[in-house]
Amino acid sequence: MASTNENTTPLFSAVSGSARQLFQLLRCINFVSKAQVRITKEGLRFTVEESQVMQGVVVLDKALFTAYTYAPPAPNEDEDEEDAESSPFQISLSSLLETLQIFGINDVKDRWSNRETGHNGMNGFSARGGPAGVFENRVLGMNGICRLSYAAIGEPLCIILEETGVTTTCELVTYEPEYQEDIPLQKDAIAQKIIMRASWLHDAINELSSTSPTRLTIVSSPTAPYFTLSSSGPLGSATVEFTKDPQLLETFQVPRRTVNTYKYSLIKGASRAMALATKVSIRSDEQGVLSLQFMIEFDGGGISFVDFRFVPFIPEDGEGDEESEVGEAEGIW
Repeated sequence: MASTNENTTPLFSAVSGSARQLFQLLRCINFVSKAQVRITKEGLRFTVEESQVMQGVVVLDKALFTAYTYAPPAPNEDEDEEDAESSPFQISLSSLLETLQIFGINDVKDRWSNRETGHNGMNGFSARGGPAGVFENRVLGMNGICRLSYAAIGEPLCIILEETGVTTTCELVTYEPEYQEDIPLQKDAIAQKIIMRASWLHDAINELSSTSPTRLTIVSSPTAPYFTLSSSGPLGSATVEFTKDPQLLETFQVPRRTVNTYKYSLIKGASRAMALATKVSIRSDEQGVLSLQFMIEFDGGGISFVDFRFVPFIPEDGEGDEESEVGEAEGIW
């Protein structure tokens, strides 16, 4: 492990008043062992990817931290400031989560209801506060202080946890990144955009699990049935339908009927985010790429977003083609 000069200003350092907040957000994308990290002046971006067909992204915005310092290397003559930002690196996500819960973080009740207090969110969401959010101190108990630092490119990511007079220091080895590109969502060719309570999507996905499904088909239409989730597997098939009632589907932008099929196990991989989130934005483009963006609220009125991208299911030889129709839409993210 490389050593660093203690007198050298680290490339990045931050302090969080709650290791539990960081743990709960990062746990939403804990479906692979490694995460790719990019540090920017706006926050930390954690990306995980499964076989180039599923991608999860959590951004730990600098507003989540009580202190946030980022000192990128000076740009060369032939690059601009954005290009000079620190190169992405990979870490063991499972090791980071184990570190963040070293003082015995317990899972809390994931789902809360009756959130009424208004708060305008970004990207079309309208957040609603409630009597007890999943990140509130009275739910989670005492919050440990978490300090993160990254001395320089190629150095380990350092995590220092402090709680009730006990301090633990961990250094996670960093690795070369394995991928650079996000799964593309054509924002100028969105075929559907639906915003609803995340708990209802969570319940529907769990309801469909009774058939041990291998595939999940999402159908949206400007006429009834408006929004349908169907599963198929060795034990049969099942369907959940949603009406167009604004109390159920807060936003419903579907110019024409769209049908896309995905591997059920991949969608199920976003279940932790479904359980924690207040609302979810469901979008797909003309190619069938699906985006599920979850809005998660925490104490103090702030919100965070966890984004998943899914590539549509492509049948192998002999499996038969699934119906697939997508249409144009005027709205973009």
